[in-house]
Amino acid sequence: MVTKMQFTTHEFETLVGGRTMKIEIGKMAGLSNGSCLVRYGDTAVLVNATASAKPRDGIDFFPLSVDYEEKLYSVGHIPGSWGRREGRPGEKAILTSRVIDRPIRPLFPKDMRNDVCISCTVMSVEQDNSPEICAMIGTSVALSISDIPWNGPTAALNVGFVDGKYVINPTEAQRAASTLALTVAGSEEKVVMIEAGANEIPNDIMYNAIMLAHEEIKPICRFISDIQAKIGKPKFDYPHVNVPEEMFEEIKAGFIEDMRFAMDTDDKTVRDANLAVLKEKVLAALGEKYPDSEAAFDECLYKLEKFVVRRWLLDDKKRVDGRRMDQVRPLAAEVGILPRVHGSGMFTRGQTQVLTTCTLGTVADYQPLDGISPETTKRYMHHYNFPSWSVGEARAARSPGRREIGHGALAERALEPVIPSEAEFPYCIRLVSEVLSSNGSTSQGSVCGSTLALMDAGVPIKAPVAGISCGLITEEDRWMVFTDIQGVEDFFGDMDFKVAGTKTGITAIQMDLKIDGLTPAIIREALNQTYEARLEILDEIMLPCIAEPRAELSEFAPKMIQMQIDVDKIREVIGKGGSVIQKIVADTGAKIDIEEDGRIFISSADAKACRAAEATIKSIVFEPEPGQMFYGRVTRIMTFGAFVEIAPGKEGLVHISKLAKKRINKVEDVCNVGDMLWVKFEELDEKGRINLSHKDAVPPTDEQ
Repeated sequence: MVTKMQFTTHEFETLVGGRTMKIEIGKMAGLSNGSCLVRYGDTAVLVNATASAKPRDGIDFFPLSVDYEEKLYSVGHIPGSWGRREGRPGEKAILTSRVIDRPIRPLFPKDMRNDVCISCTVMSVEQDNSPEICAMIGTSVALSISDIPWNGPTAALNVGFVDGKYVINPTEAQRAASTLALTVAGSEEKVVMIEAGANEIPNDIMYNAIMLAHEEIKPICRFISDIQAKIGKPKFDYPHVNVPEEMFEEIKAGFIEDMRFAMDTDDKTVRDANLAVLKEKVLAALGEKYPDSEAAFDECLYKLEKFVVRRWLLDDKKRVDGRRMDQVRPLAAEVGILPRVHGSGMFTRGQTQVLTTCTLGTVADYQPLDGISPETTKRYMHHYNFPSWSVGEARAARSPGRREIGHGALAERALEPVIPSEAEFPYCIRLVSEVLSSNGSTSQGSVCGSTLALMDAGVPIKAPVAGISCGLITEEDRWMVFTDIQGVEDFFGDMDFKVAGTKTGITAIQMDLKIDGLTPAIIREALNQTYEARLEILDEIMLPCIAEPRAELSEFAPKMIQMQIDVDKIREVIGKGGSVIQKIVADTGAKIDIEEDGRIFISSADAKACRAAEATIKSIVFEPEPGQMFYGRVTRIMTFGAFVEIAPGKEGLVHISKLAKKRINKVEDVCNVGDMLWVKFEELDEKGRINLSHKDAVPPTDEQ
């Protein structure tokens, strides 16, 4: 006898953006530490949170991993890969994993070393209801009800700006019309994460959008807290990892002045050398007292380094390189560095240096996309490379990791609002940022370098974009925001607030935190400081280097002509088995791409080849007018007349009675295959066939 299984399930509902969100717990994935299925309309995302029973040995960080898995069955698609199954995550999935990670990471205990894995499986997607937001809220629910130590809950929302009004969790149609794509995560008290793309949004509109999102987030956090109170598990205990206090105090008392001396320089290389000397000095003095404690010495020195930097900032308003709180490091910009690329720009800020190249391609170079979003191709791409030698390390090169993909996407998002439309500039655009030297905020260096490269390539961008990052130091109620953080300030500070934009407004934001959140005053100050720095970078360095896009493309860039034909004429341009278009390509040397909507893109390194191909296509798709003359080649001879090609792939019939003014017995008396004849267009018959006349197109002769 079969026993019917009974599930202990719990269902909870709340309104998110005016639509019902359901949380189902207990029916699925019962072996996870915490699990839930989030339903938002027809979107469904399963979230699982698991943790290892023991901490991982030999590590000095918290091993958190987040995976956002896009299943193509969720949108009724079969994967396009050879194996017809999902492979490595796409770029959008990786970016979403990072967005889920950033708000939850600061809320775990700093000294926990147990592995924690978050898995968000997208099972069903209705495009109006964001699976990313479902995953972020589901992650908070799964962690809150689990036994994993975590100081949540958090919640997240999207905000759009359509026709002058804010929209919470906009639908697909609203997203298409919105000038803002903002994602905010927060706890009930503070904002924890900000990610934004915008079409030159002013600071005030952005700030108010963030504040609105946080107000909407608060009741969702209370909703999750209620779920936790009802069914949450007690949090497990874990082995705490602490710096040996006695050792730290002894090192601090004996070597704090040495640490201040080591840190007090604007040169990262000098600072690293000083710290290496200091470590040897500490080991020589205390190594016998604390044997086999090199790892503990490293922890103590790191803690002392952090103590010095934070005390300088908070107490003395002093930075390690002597700058003011709102001062940007020395800057430099240069374009046209690489002779054969289509465009290049190098941007240097202190010891951070990025070289970006711009490559222009054709429609055939568009990147195909195989994901759960409605987009199927990508015209504008930005790739970011961060080699180990850029920070003076010796490591073998590897394929791009999540950090590289994330930084590239941030720079891409920052420039996207100013990229001309396909109609204005019918090119595929690829930017590649090579980090040559890194000491803080290379992603924003990539934004500046990309603007330079685009203008050097002659891309008619709508406005130049610059990017800058600011940091934060907090202590109880005290806080301080400072502009243009370098590496050491990033390591020991509490925030990396990156903002890119034009003189008019913001185009992208990304905020990373190490604390439990930001107050409205901190957010306002960060927006103001980055705005002032952005203007300084544009006015004093970038625009004096190159004031506007070059009038002409590089001689090595493909020349492009875009034309539009009637959809019904596409078949004529292609020809039977592609014969016509292949002949045009062979005759002119141009590359031709035809879209289903009748758009034609003609490209070649030689502008003359483009114009020749364009002229040929025009001659194919034109509608001849009665009386128009053509000089064409005889392609076929029939008993009733001759067929003459008046344009590639377009031929008409000269009836035998129209070949000569006098009566002839056979067509060959006047012409043969391959002969060139002047013909006059007379009409299209009832079946759309072209009727031509030779006798009316040439002056009479004695023979005729």
